[in-house]
Amino acid sequence: DRLDQVAEALKTDVDVIMLDNMALEDMREAVQMVKGKAKVEASGGIRLETIRPIAETGVDYISTSKIMQSAPAVDIGLDEAE
Repeated sequence: DRLDQVAEALKTDVDVIMLDNMALEDMREAVQMVKGKAKVEASGGIRLETIRPIAETGVDYISTSKIMQSAPAVDIGLDEAE
């Protein structure tokens, strides 16, 4: 969730760096720091209306649970009937 953590991750042999709850400007800077050395994923606080601006930062992946959070729940019981 911080640029110093991105710099630290780049000292290792990582495949993916997750940018969690970062501001758009920080995401842009992180993508520039990574320079294709790893895939970059944006996550945390992603809303459907913010996906396009996040994609425009240059990240490789965007993950969100918003789609499932807004889905109605169904209560299914597997108890045997008596």
